[in-house]
Amino acid sequence: MHARVRFTTLNRDIVQSRLQSYKGNDRQREMTLKQMFESAGCSGERLVEQTVKGLKEPNLICTLTGHGDTVILVGARYDHAELGEGVADNWTGASLLPSLYQAMSSQQPRFSFVFVAFAGEEKGLVGSRYYVNQLTKESIAKIQAMICMDTLGLSTTEIWLAKSDTKLTSALHRLGLALKLPRSAVNVDQVGDSDEEPFSQRRIPVLVVHSLTQETLGILHSPGDNYKVINFDHDYDSYRLLSAYLEVLDQTPVLTGTAAN
Repeated sequence: MHARVRFTTLNRDIVQSRLQSYKGNDRQREMTLKQMFESAGCSGERLVEQTVKGLKEPNLICTLTGHGDTVILVGARYDHAELGEGVADNWTGASLLPSLYQAMSSQQPRFSFVFVAFAGEEKGLVGSRYYVNQLTKESIAKIQAMICMDTLGLSTTEIWLAKSDTKLTSALHRLGLALKLPRSAVNVDQVGDSDEEPFSQRRIPVLVVHSLTQETLGILHSPGDNYKVINFDHDYDSYRLLSAYLEVLDQTPVLTGTAAN
């Protein structure tokens, strides 16, 4: 797999600079993400602010059009809890979206990739539910996989195995072996759902990546969720692994299209 996959990654300084841009309320975070997408090359008609009913903040949607209309969706929420600065939960995921777009846009992919920064997760998955509910049956049928990033950089890349599609999980595991990048399976059902849930309910295959362990669960929704708790080596490894993984999905259509349950 490693021999067949060619993938692009940005240097550490760019990824870390985007991670360090976490300050501000949720509306300011959305504006920061919009600026980061634009600097990554996603602008104009490719970048859309989707008004979400019941929220002040919109979903932010960046589309990288491929040769066909099959879709791989990559999502992360940008809102954060009242306590703490919400760096781990979940600016780590949201700030990777522009960098993943930038890596994939070096050449036109086979599939279309949609990168979505969701609003209102902390209020009950409001942004992701709205996004899915606005899709037609035809649009839902085109989504072959949804990759959800929620809370990275606290440890090595973890897979929420109980929530994730078997084929998608196996592909990430094999890729990690090939690239010698650490990853393991850690279920975190006790912390509730993330933005993958509305997609799972529509039987769209999902993969949920995070970095939580029993030792770090207490950071969530606490004053301890700040930049100091992030291990950037782990965060950058997750970015490298996911950049390569998106290339694998684009080059190996057989991996997608079959739900786990």
